[in-house]
Amino acid sequence: MKQIVAFDLDGTLALSKQPLTDEMAQLMADLLQVAQVAVISGGDWPQFDKQVASRLPAGADRSRLWLMPTSGAKLYVHKNEAWTPVYAELFTDEQKREILEAFDASLAATGFTPEETWGERIEDRGSQITFSALGQQAPLEAKEVWDPDFAKRKVIQADLVKRLPGVSVNLGGATSVDVTQPGVDKAWGLKRLAEHSGVAEADMLFIGDAIFPGGNDYPAKAMGLDTICVRDPADTANVIAAIVACQKAG
Repeated sequence: MKQIVAFDLDGTLALSKQPLTDEMAQLMADLLQVAQVAVISGGDWPQFDKQVASRLPAGADRSRLWLMPTSGAKLYVHKNEAWTPVYAELFTDEQKREILEAFDASLAATGFTPEETWGERIEDRGSQITFSALGQQAPLEAKEVWDPDFAKRKVIQADLVKRLPGVSVNLGGATSVDVTQPGVDKAWGLKRLAEHSGVAEADMLFIGDAIFPGGNDYPAKAMGLDTICVRDPADTANVIAAIVACQKAG
């Protein structure tokens, strides 16, 4: 049995930017009884709080949970009845300016301007600048059909990589492009998790819905972790239930 079971968030534990369902929240609490758990995703802390932290049932052992916003560029643990930051790899103001200018130039050059947007398209998350093609408040049904095969965002990503050679540019969520400090992706975050938890990478399992070349979960597989690729949160629920049942039976 692995000591830490790590998860992607959107598309894996919950629908895009949606809170955990009651069923998933209880499954996470059950899993915390038999293993440490980590969640790593591109959203910032307020999104993690809304989707995960605030949804856990009262009896869940939060001391065994590692929450890793902005692709692991931040790490939070639960101490003294509160979620506490352990580290944050933040951009400087000058880096932020350069990234925002590059986004403007890249979007103009690639021409991916949707007919309708909902809210701001670019969000400063401190340790990550995120472009959401349809806006931060876009409805799920619109997000699911805009770029299901990643083709549009791969064009934007390729252009941004040329303009921003000193940072990492990754695809995330349903419509997002994430810019982080150099080398910061889920592999980087999971390596930091190993350092802070004292759990070897060989004793970790990663579960995500985008474990394929170009997917934002693929770095976990590329670094050598054991992984399980799921289709959606319903598939993840079955995997968690199986892990819990096997551990209790053992």
